[in-house]
Amino acid sequence: MPLFSSTRERWLWLWALAVVAAIFASLGVGGQLAEALRDLDALEEALSAGLFLLCMLLVGATAVLQGVWTRPGRLELAVVAGIAAVYLLVFLRIGVLEERSHLIEFGVLGVFVYAALAERASRGRRAPMPAVLAIAGTSAVGLLDECLQVWVPSRVFDPWDILFNVLAASMAVGASVALAWTRRRAGRLGKGQNA
Repeated sequence: MPLFSSTRERWLWLWALAVVAAIFASLGVGGQLAEALRDLDALEEALSAGLFLLCMLLVGATAVLQGVWTRPGRLELAVVAGIAAVYLLVFLRIGVLEERSHLIEFGVLGVFVYAALAERASRGRRAPMPAVLAIAGTSAVGLLDECLQVWVPSRVFDPWDILFNVLAASMAVGASVALAWTRRRAGRLGKGQNA
């Protein structure tokens, strides 16, 4: 039996692996990059907001590429607007650049892991509770990332970062689940109207 249930699942796992590699690759330079951005006092807020918006566009593109290939209906657009509002509120509540980056890194990872597990389950392969597994797996990567920071001179182990990683994974996977549910519901409503 092949390891992957489909070519799509294989690609989703490869993208997830690439995100994990990027997260761990940033261990040595992440603190220095954040410090350099903080040193740009006048530009910090504008740069921080612009960088965050760019990365949130990447999160959105990940969600879109993950499965929204059809023309969205009103219900889907309403759910997307709600998800965007939640992310914006969380962004505004988090004042520290490093904490904002957790939303991006672990959000994107959570979406890819969930999409891979959901694809696996849809093909009849064993993947019980893909959303729960995706949050747990992504959170485990976040825990490992945080634990590795103990040995990196420019980084600091912070239990709050572990919480942010879990929050980021939960928000992203929750958004993916909500979008998938909305698509299925819109599909059923559309079929009912055509009957």
